[in-house]
Amino acid sequence: MDEGRVLVVCAVRAELRGLRERAGVDVVAAGVGAVEAAAETARALAAGRYRAVVNAGIAGAFRDAAQVGEAVLVAEERMADIGLEGGGPLQLPDGLRLTDRAFADDGLLARCAGLPYAVKNGVTVSLVTTTDATARRLAHTYGAEVESMEGYAVLRACERAGVPALEIRGISNLVGDRAASGWDFAAGSRAAVAALDAVLERL
Repeated sequence: MDEGRVLVVCAVRAELRGLRERAGVDVVAAGVGAVEAAAETARALAAGRYRAVVNAGIAGAFRDAAQVGEAVLVAEERMADIGLEGGGPLQLPDGLRLTDRAFADDGLLARCAGLPYAVKNGVTVSLVTTTDATARRLAHTYGAEVESMEGYAVLRACERAGVPALEIRGISNLVGDRAASGWDFAAGSRAAVAALDAVLERL
């Protein structure tokens, strides 16, 4: 794991404001949403030689999974609402199946053992959840504990490129009714930066 650089992918640079520069670490702001995240991650991986990728930024936590101002690592990401409306398998030719899961690299997660960050499961959405009804559906359908708009895309792009990846999220809100979400961008950002700094020490 000593050869090559580490790529950090965020949606917008404000998520990682205050992160100190490190030799051998490149930070790119991919843009908001899964398409932008996947495209920019793929472009960066094609243009440079990276030994690891870290997707870092803010996210919402489902109630009882984490609190605003905490940071978590995400081991598995699901892509929400892809396939048939209402669920069920989408019939594709030649036995093809949709890929709606992506995973953090086990080796990178092992390097983070002992850090004070819980490991959670995430769901990637195109619309930020603003109702308790949708929050309950996502938690039930996908086993989600954390909600982001880019996690799946970055992890999946890295899987396709054969580059190990890890995801860090600073919690900026609770998923559900927006009026009761406790939205605090600054708290989520501070948590993401502190956790990223600690993880980069391990990588």
